[in-house]
Amino acid sequence: MTKLLEWVSVLSAFVAVWYSLVAGYVKHPMIEKNMTLVLVSPVIFVILFGLYAVTVILYRVFTFNNCEEAAKELQEEIKQARRDLQEKGLRW
Repeated sequence: MTKLLEWVSVLSAFVAVWYSLVAGYVKHPMIEKNMTLVLVSPVIFVILFGLYAVTVILYRVFTFNNCEEAAKELQEEIKQARRDLQEKGLRW
């Protein structure tokens, strides 16, 4: 199962439960008492998802590893490619 399919499945389950509460298919005094919270819950979940996404992105940026050896190796390959091109007559 792909991540997209997982997210769509969870989202559709949430929408189904939310719609059944809003449309009145589920009757309970506690739900009727907190109908404002039920109506605003999608906005709250979008805000929470945004905070989660920002947190994950910042965490991955801050814990990004540098590979000094790979960087040096890449610089050497660039120098070698430039020498090869100069030998073949390319000038810049």
